[in-house]
Amino acid sequence: MPAAIAHADLAPIVQRIVLTSSETDYVDQLIPIIKDARTPDRAGRLLHHFDALAADRETEIERMCSTNHQDFVKSVNDLLRIREGTAELTSEILGLTETIQSSTEQLAAQKKALVESRSVRENIDDATKALNACLDVLQLANQVHDLLAKKKHYAALRALEELQNVHLREISRYKIAEIIEKSVPATQKLIAEAVMTDLNTWLFRIREASQYLGEVAFYHTEMRKERMKERTEQDDYMAKYGLNSAVELVADEMDEFDILNNEETDVQIDFSPLYEAVHIHETLGRYDQFRAEYAATRRRQKDLLVPTALNLRDEDVADLSSILEGIAGFAILERATMMKTDNLRAGVDVDELWDSMCRAAITLISNNLHDVDKDETLLKIKGRVALFIQTVDTWGYATSSLHSLVLTIFDNYSKLLKRKFSEDFEEIVTTDDYMPMPINTLEEYDKVVEVSWYNPDTDRSDLQFPCVLPFSQMYPLCCIDIRNFLNQIYLFSDDEFERANVIDETLKRSLDELLCDKVCQTLVDRLSSQYPGQVVQILTNFEHFETACEELQNLLFDARSSQSASGPVILQATERFREGRKTAEKRIFELVNSKIDDLIETAEYDWMTRTPPGRKKVSNYMQELTRYLDDSMHSALLGLPTEIKELIYFDALSHAATSILSLPLDSSVRGISPAAIQTLANDVQHLVDFVDGLGNPILKENLDELVQTVALMQSDTPDEFYDVSQRNKKYGRVDREHGAILLEKVMQGQVAPLQPSQSYKQDAFAMMSSRFGLNK
Repeated sequence: MPAAIAHADLAPIVQRIVLTSSETDYVDQLIPIIKDARTPDRAGRLLHHFDALAADRETEIERMCSTNHQDFVKSVNDLLRIREGTAELTSEILGLTETIQSSTEQLAAQKKALVESRSVRENIDDATKALNACLDVLQLANQVHDLLAKKKHYAALRALEELQNVHLREISRYKIAEIIEKSVPATQKLIAEAVMTDLNTWLFRIREASQYLGEVAFYHTEMRKERMKERTEQDDYMAKYGLNSAVELVADEMDEFDILNNEETDVQIDFSPLYEAVHIHETLGRYDQFRAEYAATRRRQKDLLVPTALNLRDEDVADLSSILEGIAGFAILERATMMKTDNLRAGVDVDELWDSMCRAAITLISNNLHDVDKDETLLKIKGRVALFIQTVDTWGYATSSLHSLVLTIFDNYSKLLKRKFSEDFEEIVTTDDYMPMPINTLEEYDKVVEVSWYNPDTDRSDLQFPCVLPFSQMYPLCCIDIRNFLNQIYLFSDDEFERANVIDETLKRSLDELLCDKVCQTLVDRLSSQYPGQVVQILTNFEHFETACEELQNLLFDARSSQSASGPVILQATERFREGRKTAEKRIFELVNSKIDDLIETAEYDWMTRTPPGRKKVSNYMQELTRYLDDSMHSALLGLPTEIKELIYFDALSHAATSILSLPLDSSVRGISPAAIQTLANDVQHLVDFVDGLGNPILKENLDELVQTVALMQSDTPDEFYDVSQRNKKYGRVDREHGAILLEKVMQGQVAPLQPSQSYKQDAFAMMSSRFGLNK
């Protein structure tokens, strides 16, 4: 049974193997049978089956041959004939082959010759192409140098890049490519040098143009200032804002002005050479080196802007203007370069150059300021510096050091003005005639009142000319100088002077020093004069200067430049003039009293005379004394205020009374006769009558002690003086000691002269002590 199964399994396989179209396909049918290990003898059975199949096929072939023998024989004959024909054809073919072979050999020889000629031609063509390519490269290399000669540096660089990156690669196998490749760096260097040559030429031109550019910038700033001034006049609100403020910049937007490219001023700054140099050096990979070289060149050019010498004595300050315009133009170009290029000029480098230029210029100007001896020139210097500050401030440069320079200029300016006005004040005060100022016309009067701080008591329409003003000529002249000094100091505060408080303080201090040292002190020194009229005039001048200082304090307060300052303005000169006025008053008292003393010293009383004087006969000294007092009040002291004159009268009469009273009290007077008393009484009465004529009862009070003392000396009842009630009633102003001494002298004058061994004063005190219990 298993054999039957096996046979049944192998039959289809054998059938497929027989029917395969390829000699190798049957292997695919055998592989599964060979790999199958389920029946170990399966291969043997397969061979047996193949043998059986082969026997079957042979049997079938024999059967078919027996059936078709005639056809087979016929076919064999046909095949024999075909074989003969084939042999003939083979012979023909061999002959033809020999013929073809002979022709082929000839053809091969010809073909070989053709191939060789084609190879030569191809070599020629290759050589021609290579030569043409090399010629193109050489032409492009020459074109680079031609462009360089035409100063088309960027085009030359691009052509060189194309030559190196494209054309040289096409001929890289040739020696000429290597030669040209080696020359590329040298050519690049030539391009860089040519660019730098053009750039240096451009730098030289802009350095030469820097001053003109600065001049144009100054002009533009002045035009902006004019426009701002017009706006301020039209609108007071604009006065709060200065030049370069945000409001001013917005208001000035309509007036466009390109300082670097302006047809009106013929300024054309072309940055193309710089752009080309930057781009080429970036392309060459030398940008950092280029930046360093450019910065070094600008530093060298900066050093050429500030010279070693400067003439500031020129009234037009042309040298200073040239320097400042050059610096301004240089700085503007540096800032413009920063804005027009990327990373070429660092802000730190530009600011460093600016600081260096400012330091050099400030040092040069400061060192030459001492040569300037005209305040007008200093004002022009300050004006140019201020214009320079406003111009560069527009471009964002720091100007603090320049403002310090302006302070230095102002310090020199104030010192120069102070020295100038000091000389003027000194000349005015020393050459004054110290007389009331005469005025001849109304115009002259108006001019004096206009320049002086003077408020006349008389209405202008009531004046009659010629007339005199209370002060001397020095006062209005000094007032004029004071006003001029103020105006010239405040001239410096224009152009938005930042440190206005310095001007206020300097002006106050300088005015104080001028008025105190050159006016007040000189007037005080003049008080040593022995002429009362001159001293009176000085006193009057002191009063008006004191008033002028008070007005000046208000004026300085209203005209303060600094808005941040607070509190009133106090001039020390005000108190100095007030003290000077008091000193002058004392000096007048001294002079009047000195004259009184001189006159009273001439009194010639014979205290022991027995000859009575004539009726109302007055001593010469008393007449001179009253005449002097009358003349002084109506001439020398006429210009004094009424209260001062009354005070002088009061003091003079008091001094005169005390001095007259001291005559009989002198220790040399031993006794006083009745005739001498009458002479003294006549003189005293004359003085009383004089005082009564003045019409001032208060002045007469100064003579009460003298009058009562003389009355006591004439009294027939001198004992009333020792009665307290009677003394207070009749002789209340008489000094008790003096009264006792005089009564003793009168007693001695009525009898024999005193013995020289005992003093009348000791006797008088002894008598008073016994009567009143007084201690010596």
